Amino acid sequence: MIYRLALLAFPLLAASLPAQDHSADKLPNIIFMMADDLGYRELGSYGQTKIETPNLDRLASDGIRFTHHYSSAPVCAPARCSLITGMHGGHAQVNDNLEVGGWNSFRGQYPLASGTLTIASLLKQKGYVCGAFGKWGLGEVGSTGDPLALGFDRFFGYNCQRHAHNYYPRYLVDDEGKRQLDGNDRGRTGKQYAPELIAGELLKFIRDNKDKRFFAYYPSVIPHLALQVPDEELKHYEGRWTETAYTGKSYQPNKTPRATYAAMITYLDKQVGRILELLDELGLTDNTLIFFTSDNGTTHLKKQVDYEFFDSVGKLRGLKGSVYEGGIRVPMIVKWPGHVEPGSTTGLLSAHYDALATIADVVGAKVESDGISYLPTLLGKPDAQKRHDFLYWDFGGYGGQIAVRKGKWKGVLRNLRKHPDAKVELYDLERDESERDNVAGDHPEIVAELMKIVRNSRRKPAVKQFRFGPYK
Repeated sequence: MIYRLALLAFPLLAASLPAQDHSADKLPNIIFMMADDLGYRELGSYGQTKIETPNLDRLASDGIRFTHHYSSAPVCAPARCSLITGMHGGHAQVNDNLEVGGWNSFRGQYPLASGTLTIASLLKQKGYVCGAFGKWGLGEVGSTGDPLALGFDRFFGYNCQRHAHNYYPRYLVDDEGKRQLDGNDRGRTGKQYAPELIAGELLKFIRDNKDKRFFAYYPSVIPHLALQVPDEELKHYEGRWTETAYTGKSYQPNKTPRATYAAMITYLDKQVGRILELLDELGLTDNTLIFFTSDNGTTHLKKQVDYEFFDSVGKLRGLKGSVYEGGIRVPMIVKWPGHVEPGSTTGLLSAHYDALATIADVVGAKVESDGISYLPTLLGKPDAQKRHDFLYWDFGGYGGQIAVRKGKWKGVLRNLRKHPDAKVELYDLERDESERDNVAGDHPEIVAELMKIVRNSRRKPAVKQFRFGPYK
């Protein structure tokens, strides 16, 4: 059975700025790009020294770079759910990766409910043409969570996360059908590299809609495992570092994992460059708002991705699957010529679930969500910026985890499926950004305050598999 969740009403948090021009001819095109498992320090603009990302670094120099931006969850499906719907994990329809059906009756990931408000459905009401290109993971084709049922006019890529674990698939989803990819058999190599095809369809969408207002959502599959990249791209890094071949059964074997991983990220950077070049060619650069982020931190599978070698999360603790900083703090770059000051930086505490409120603010719409618009920060108006009283994570995977950040304080609860009464870990992020010194015993009043937030921020999911720990 596919369960459906009723939509919930939440207090209005987004506020429009009176100075913003919301007339139809002034609304910008919007491109939202999201990498898959890209670590906080895996871009040059965030401190990476081994992997080359010139186009994304240029994007940062032309826009604003967020230093304390967070994913809504440390794995794929819940991160995507919160991003696209504006709800944190305590209220979101999805708080973990959950597949529908068994091995012989697989029907993709758990679907969003019919009628769910998404960034796309909001923008469609404002006259935008909306397309999604990459990995979806929020409902199989034909389900209530199909992107075409939730505001998107075009979808091309991997509908299913499991399907996206190979870059040479036999097919890609093309709206409601499948595009068969001759020469591919889900092996180590093939004739048609899926990220190339996906980027090509995104560029075609932009070109086809250059005279309209468009929203292009680009949830790239790179650099999520498996380690696969065309040989021509690999040559740039091959032989640069000492390698230990990966020969395991988890994903595809690889003889040069370091070089391949670096080449994959540089390949993604090249696709960003293609997008920027096309906008210039079409004369759309000045009226296009661009976001770039990652869904969560770097994968924890060290034999395949050497996160220590690449310093993927710097001094932060944790990786993908963890609500410690390394699993949820992610890059966020925003470019909007004439609105965002080039080369600027902000330490504003923000999260993926702010995207809906921010985009609504840009186009003059009002939404109900857990997010707060960071448009004032983009416009260089910090005095007008509303701020979160707290940020909240409610993640059902990897044993069940909760985290809450209020100012400098961060509380973490782990292993809640087995231990629903687990004790809070408390960290002072101003003094201890690496989350090594648990000071819960020294600050019982802060622990009590954070636990009150937890109790008031959770809503019992209708789906049993999403339940864990104590619910009010």
